[in-house]
Formats: sequence, structure tokens, C-alpha cells
Amino acid sequence: MGRVTSRRRLVRIVDGVRSEPMDTLAAEEPLETRVNGRSLVVTMRTPGDDFDLAAGFLVGEGVVRAAGEIAGIRYCAGATADGVNTYNVLDVVLAAGVAPPDPSLERNFYTTSSCGLCGKASLDAVRAVAAFSVRDDPLRLDPDVLSTLPATLRAAQRVFDRTGGLHAAALFSADGQLHCLREDVGRHNAVDKVVGWALRNGRVPLRGTVLMVSGRASFELVQKAVMAGIPALAAVSAPSSLAADLAADAGLTLVGFLRGNSMNVYTGAHRLTRPTRPTPTGLSA
Repeated sequence: MGRVTSRRRLVRIVDGVRSEPMDTLAAEEPLETRVNGRSLVVTMRTPGDDFDLAAGFLVGEGVVRAAGEIAGIRYCAGATADGVNTYNVLDVVLAAGVAPPDPSLERNFYTTSSCGLCGKASLDAVRAVAAFSVRDDPLRLDPDVLSTLPATLRAAQRVFDRTGGLHAAALFSADGQLHCLREDVGRHNAVDKVVGWALRNGRVPLRGTVLMVSGRASFELVQKAVMAGIPALAAVSAPSSLAADLAADAGLTLVGFLRGNSMNVYTGAHRLTRPTRPTPTGLSA
């Protein structure tokens, strides 16, 4: 496997004083994912949990929906001219009867760690038809429990502690229990790794769960949550307008700016277990 981090000497200047310490950087390497031997996508990612990454990506694209639909995943040898296995190419073998990805899903060249949508054939292809409905999920969320999720996520970010350069995604139960956390240079990769872990452990659809992400809530992250049957997505930063639109359409609870005991609930507020007090109006100073 590739390294999750690397060491590099740098020049640091503080108050005019120069030093040359070593620093730890988050690793970023390309991963080519093939399906039944045919190249589908190359994405820049942090090495580690690559099988989960590939499986979660295929869930998000609507290719698979259950663990039994994947017959196997393996690294491919011969990634270099001398045949050395770089662990940067893997092949997913679909089970018999599972349709391969539609050609329109194939990325042009590669996706970067910050842009999971690059090369999509069209916006229509992005709005994939979900195999699971989250609208009728009976999940109920206590705001006090929600407020604990960012600290729990942050405390579990082991590689971030060493590099300061990784996104994180974590799967929680309604009572705040952490099921799975993954880190990656790409926030969409981190989510794919969580969803792939769940798929490979027979947990998809992920009813009754909350997906927490360390950055903003983009359209693609909402789509990935819906495709995996996750009824709630919480983020420490802002959602995009398109993310809120998709969340509303799908019946997903979308929470942004989740920091301390403060949060913005953009969609799905009916899942909150305790009524909140409205801001008093009409009061004179």
C-alpha cells in the first residue's frame, strides 16, 4: 500500500528567525478504478481503504446497491513498465447479472481530490436515480446529540492530527455512536470510503444514520448520502444551493454550520425531536 503521509523538509520563518524543520504531509496519489477490466475513473486520493473507496464510488453511481453485487476487488499488477504493483490500480469484478457502468458515467481522464464531478457527461447523469428512499426514514435527531458530532469526528481524525490536511467523513447512529470514520484529501473520497465500508459489511441502505463531514455540504455529498440510503447529512460548513435543493427533493435532513450548540437546519427539520423556541418578535428595546 502507498503511504498515508510523507515527510518533507521546509523553511519556516517566525518573527524573522529561519529554521528548517521536517513536516508531515498528507499523501496524495492517483487511483485508477477498473470495472470488469475496463477503466472507469482515475481519482486523486489518500492511499488507504481503497477497496472501500471503489465500492462506495459504485454505490454513489448507482452501479451496485448490495455487497453481493461485487464478486471481488483486487489490486492490479503491472502498473509500471517493469511490472511493479504500485497499489494505484484496482479492478472491481461485478457479480454475474450485475450490469456494468453506463458509458456516460466514465470520467474524462481523471477527477481531482477536490472535484468529484469533473468529466460528468451531463447534469442529468449527476441526478442519478436512487435505489433507496430516505423520505420515509423514521430517524429522529436530538439537537443536543447533533452538537456532539463535530467534536467526536475531530477527536477521531488521527492523520489530520499529524498533517492538518485531510477531510473527514463519519457515520453516526441517532444516539451519537460513531460507526465508521475515514479521512482523505478529497471530501467526496472520504464519503465514498465510509459508504464502501458500509456496503462491504452488508449495512446498505444506511437507514437511521447520520453522515457527518468536516467541510461543506456539496451537491455530490448529498447525492452520495441519498444513494446510500442515509437520511441525514451534517456539515461543519455551508451547503450549496443545489445541495439544499436535492436534499429537499429527496426528503433528506441537511444540517450546516454545525458548531458547538449552533446549527442551521436547511431541510428535514421535522426530524428534530425537541421543538425549538422561535425568536421573539415585536419586542421593544
